[in-house]
Amino acid sequence: MTTQNSFLEVLSAGGRAAEIPPEDDLYGWLIGSWNMDAIFHLDDGSTLQQKAEAHFSWVLEGRAVQDVWITPRREERSASTPKGVNLYGTTVRVYDPSLRLWRVTWFNPPTAAHDELTGRWSGKDIVQEGKSVTGASIRWSFTEITSDFFRWLGERLETDGRTWKLQAEFRARRVR
Repeated sequence: MTTQNSFLEVLSAGGRAAEIPPEDDLYGWLIGSWNMDAIFHLDDGSTLQQKAEAHFSWVLEGRAVQDVWITPRREERSASTPKGVNLYGTTVRVYDPSLRLWRVTWFNPPTAAHDELTGRWSGKDIVQEGKSVTGASIRWSFTEITSDFFRWLGERLETDGRTWKLQAEFRARRVR
């Protein structure tokens, strides 16, 4: 019989697997919990601001980093949260040694989102590019990275094929 505690025990890992070179460790700095200020840029041109939280851990023998991304925060969640900004999902980032990049998969049950991206360094930023469940090209970036702060941008490529539209921005501070 498997209990929740034993499941979490076998899922979690104490650190990065030795087979991932330190220079390819895009996500290890995220391990821990973060409080975030979120701004959603809605299609009608308006914005919606919310408080958010995210929790990151090494998983699968240190070969992956998984998060739980929650907006609004758990204590502020209600049935009236607009569907498009209701996040209680998980991202799994798995290192692909043959390509020296990360395969990134996001699931958000409240909105039925399932996005597939690849992540790599772009200078001092981490850029993840791929497709949303609708087939739209998307780009997610971690910028302004420090040990205690990051800015996360979620963008969608417009139908003109040239213009990136900002959909969401998160400013995160590490929980100590």
